[in-house]
Amino acid sequence: MRILLSNFFKRLVVFISCIGSIACTEAISAVELVMAPQVSKSEANLPFEKLPDLKKPFVDLSPKQQPDGILVGEFNKSGANSAKLIEFAEALSTKGLGRYDSVLIAHQGKLIFESYYRRGRVDLPHWQASTTKAYLSLAVGRAIQLGYLSMADLNRPVASFLNKLDPTKFVDGASTITLHQAMTMRSGLRINAKQKEALKNRQDKMTGQNQVQALFEVTAPISAQQQVFHYQSEDPILVMQVLNAVVPGGARSFIEVELFNKLGIKNFKWRDDVSGLPMGPFGSQLLSRDMLKLGLLASRNGEWQGEQVISKAFIKWSTQRIIAHKDSDIFFTGDTVVNAGYGYYWWQADMKVGDTYYSTRSAQGGGGQYIVLIDELDLIVVTTAHERNDETMKLVSEKILPLFLI
Repeated sequence: MRILLSNFFKRLVVFISCIGSIACTEAISAVELVMAPQVSKSEANLPFEKLPDLKKPFVDLSPKQQPDGILVGEFNKSGANSAKLIEFAEALSTKGLGRYDSVLIAHQGKLIFESYYRRGRVDLPHWQASTTKAYLSLAVGRAIQLGYLSMADLNRPVASFLNKLDPTKFVDGASTITLHQAMTMRSGLRINAKQKEALKNRQDKMTGQNQVQALFEVTAPISAQQQVFHYQSEDPILVMQVLNAVVPGGARSFIEVELFNKLGIKNFKWRDDVSGLPMGPFGSQLLSRDMLKLGLLASRNGEWQGEQVISKAFIKWSTQRIIAHKDSDIFFTGDTVVNAGYGYYWWQADMKVGDTYYSTRSAQGGGGQYIVLIDELDLIVVTTAHERNDETMKLVSEKILPLFLI
């Protein structure tokens, strides 16, 4: 395997291609400007699972400045290990590390590594799965910044925000579920598979706040003992309902105008729930660069280009460890990822390199959609993928984090 690193200290665009069993890299200087892969007309309307793999993965160690508000830099000026990075990119291109579609790295606020593989396209929003929950959390923080909610409101019952409910039909305990409990997956709602199927068959009666009414009627009675962490879709559904009730114009317009557009995020999708509101648990689609913007927003305490977009108090509280978990209970922990925790739809963990631990905050979506913040190193890693055996936190801790410790 031969790696060409001529003109390495100029702007590099590295293509990695596989011919048979032989991997090779080609380094191209800035004179031969190559653009990140874009979706073709024939691909634009294809379902994600039908999207063809890129013929050649795209890896850029000195990303091009775009009119999207993201500052760019050069990987070789970051002090990180460039040779190991090339090895890492080659492994990604051969599926040795999983079916990743993009990996972006920002250091000290600048994008210094941008890569696309397989189904990754720079201009095609990628499905997000549960990373959507973290975006919902940021939207709540925006509502607090604008005064539609307060930090004290986090401890109010969900039902107190929704004026179209009939509490006389609630099961015991449903009226006490607070916004804080719903945002930490501790609502106590317990709806079995048979009940969920029955709700599907009455979707015409699930529009608007009727969705919450139905959940509060069919759940098992709620006690303090069962209001423990339980990862489920029902809790972010409640939060989306609250957001929709308190902001002018409803949740969909608010998320688009007051959160995404503030960051210049225009090319996105967000599916509707049966309620007619945007889905709370999953269903959004974003560009990899726009995921990075949201990571930068969180890492800068809610500030974007001089404007306080998210309440500083909220962003600090919501992304910190509110609930501590046993590592044996969480799928992404292991030898180098420990001390898992959970905030408001943001995860926390410590990554171990040698005898040193680095705390992380992350938005996580099944299949490999991640925004990982390593604050001590001012490092952000964004990934998209379609990998069922998701080991992204391990990949970051063992393959990316050590690059910045030389």
